[in-house]
Amino acid sequence: MLIPSIDLMGGRIVQLVQGEKLKLAFDDFDYWIERFSAYPMVQLIDLDAAMRQGDNAALIEKIAKRLPCQVGGGIATVERAKQILAAGARRIIFGSALFSGENTVGMVNVDLASDIQKSIGAEQFVASIDTKQGQVAVKGWKEQAGLTPQQAIAALNPFCGAFLYTHVDREGTMQGFPFEIARQLRALTERQLIVAGGIREQAEIDALHQIRVDVVSGMAVYTGAVAT
Repeated sequence: MLIPSIDLMGGRIVQLVQGEKLKLAFDDFDYWIERFSAYPMVQLIDLDAAMRQGDNAALIEKIAKRLPCQVGGGIATVERAKQILAAGARRIIFGSALFSGENTVGMVNVDLASDIQKSIGAEQFVASIDTKQGQVAVKGWKEQAGLTPQQAIAALNPFCGAFLYTHVDREGTMQGFPFEIARQLRALTERQLIVAGGIREQAEIDALHQIRVDVVSGMAVYTGAVAT
């Protein structure tokens, strides 16, 4: 399954290279909402909130009312997750908050993960594991959490309904997602596994689908390399 990505920054839809360099920007929201309306799931990320530099809350709510979305970016509490679900989101993506706090086991906040599961249900809980140079990256991909994606999946597997793995080193580059990593991660969990970072063509999406891995794509979608 292809999940198109809508990344928001400064009130616009953007695409960044490796989470840093602005490559594309759009403000024609109605056009893209219409383009993505046939998809069973769209990913909606508030990059400003993820980077702790403001938020796009009003846009998040507007888009979540019109598209079936899994929403992420700076979401740190169960209360905020419930607000976004009430606004129309289908699922909530938790990232950095899962790797911080006092009650951590192997650097994973299992207390928070358990609270999320109990409050909104595992099926609405997507655990985001973003990596740079093989280590989990947090806070807008600016800091390292001190553990591997394999360790993170093992700790979070009892609580979430899906994992979102972003290979930040290839994010926005269209150099191809590292297929062997997808294969390794698939062997670690029976939860839905979604990967992102470097997707460049439909054949790649088809190959990942064959090993039961779904795909989030932004740059390839917005440049037309992958048809929508």
